[in-house]
Amino acid sequence: MNVFNKIKPNEVPLSLKGMKEAFLTFFKIGIVTFGGGYAMIPMIEEEVVNKHHWTDKEELLDLIAIAQSCPGVFAINISTFIGYKLNKKTGALCTTLGAALPSFIIILLIAMFFHQFADNKVIAAMFRGIRPAVVALIAAPTFRLAKTANISLTNCWIPIACALAIWALGVSPILIIVVAAVAGYVYGQFIKPTE
Repeated sequence: MNVFNKIKPNEVPLSLKGMKEAFLTFFKIGIVTFGGGYAMIPMIEEEVVNKHHWTDKEELLDLIAIAQSCPGVFAINISTFIGYKLNKKTGALCTTLGAALPSFIIILLIAMFFHQFADNKVIAAMFRGIRPAVVALIAAPTFRLAKTANISLTNCWIPIACALAIWALGVSPILIIVVAAVAGYVYGQFIKPTE
C-alpha cells in the first residue's frame, strides 16, 4: 500500500515562492531543534498550522501518526508528508531537504572538529544542561497531541500501557503499532457503531 494515498494534497499547489518558503521553514525547524524529531512537533505545529495554515491540527495529528508508523526517521517522514500535501513530489523534496540539511551540516562539522572539544568540560556541561530541556520539549507536544487525539481519563491507560510494555517488558514498538492498528480497526468496524 502506498502511504501517500492516505494524504490529501492541497487543491492548489504552492507556487515557486511558496516552495522556497516551505524549504526555509523546515530548514529553520531543523536547525534549531534538539532532541530528535519529536522535539520538532511544537515548532512544526506553530509553523505549519498556526503561521502558514498549510494544514489544521486534526490533519497534522493524522500526518504525525502516519510518520510514526513508517520506517525511517520521524523528522524526515513528517516533513516529507507535509511537503507532499503542499505540492506532491516537488513539495516533498523541498521540505525533506529543508529538514535534513541542517542535521547533515551540523553532523559534518562535528565529525570534522569533534576531536578538538570531545573532552572539554564546558561543552560536556552544556550538553548536560540541554538534556532536561529536551525532555520538556518532547513532553509538551505529547500532552497537546493527547488532547487533540481525544485521550481522556477513560482511555489514557492505552498509551501508558504501550509505553510501559516498550520500556519495562522490552516489547517491540513495531508490535505495538500492529496491535494498535488491528485493535483500532476492530473497534471502528465492530464495536463503535453499535454504541
